[in-house]
Amino acid sequence: MTHQWSADIRPSWVDGELFPFQSRFLEIDGNVIHYIDEGSGPTLLFLHGNPTWSFVYRDVIRALRDEFRCVALDYPGFGLSVAAPGYRYLPNEHADVVVAFIDRLGLSSTTLVVHDWGGPIGLYAAEKRPDKFERLVVANTWAWPFNGDLRVELFSRLLGGPVGRVLIQRFNLFVNALIPAGHRLRKLDSAEMAHYRHPLATPERRAASAVFPRAITASRTFLAEVEAGLADIASLPALIVWGDADIAFRAKERQRWEQIFADHETVIIEGAGHFVQSDAPDKVAASIRHWLGENS
Repeated sequence: MTHQWSADIRPSWVDGELFPFQSRFLEIDGNVIHYIDEGSGPTLLFLHGNPTWSFVYRDVIRALRDEFRCVALDYPGFGLSVAAPGYRYLPNEHADVVVAFIDRLGLSSTTLVVHDWGGPIGLYAAEKRPDKFERLVVANTWAWPFNGDLRVELFSRLLGGPVGRVLIQRFNLFVNALIPAGHRLRKLDSAEMAHYRHPLATPERRAASAVFPRAITASRTFLAEVEAGLADIASLPALIVWGDADIAFRAKERQRWEQIFADHETVIIEGAGHFVQSDAPDKVAASIRHWLGENS
């Protein structure tokens, strides 16, 4: 089976039962962006992290698409998206792609759903296009520099350094080790794992995943810019959905979100790991549905 695919054709390895959505493609600054746009009703925009793609939200979107318009894209180099020559896979580049994507689709009155690196990337977009967003759903993420946090600094330096890059690019470390570790309530089967391995099947494709660990510390300027802009969107109603068995983001990050967004509701999903939307999709979807119903 080949791992290469044309820039605007869905590859044959995508299982239509596991990912029962129409794949769409558009070009942004030379990048071919894959996205799904399912259902109708109030708009939800889902943004993924590392090393995932729109697939990570599949069960949440399947549960919500009868009531909501569910839009999810893959950043260049992730999922089914293809990066333009010279694209560096930096979070600020992804954020600019998301802003352009919002403009191209003409999204408005949107609820932004963010996870992992989708947090700073998506909140940057919300700060740049505040008139497009009405609500936020924040799941196991952050949006500020981790200054002085030794645990995070060590993680960034180890996996973002030469040894880490080899582990990621040669052995697909993030997919093979961290995706299973980020699921505590259920175990992914071989077909699901294949859908994370295929998009990052070559060392060249894994460059997209390998950039992110170093960017935790190397992109402090971008993260500081996002943090500075949070005050401008802090009045938005926010749903904080938190897996409390996350190896990356803990209670102190959740509590910081609760301080930032005065108008918030928190749902703690006990025992869920980092990939909370995949680990406990029914609970995540039910929380979003209930909260939007109360705030409509």
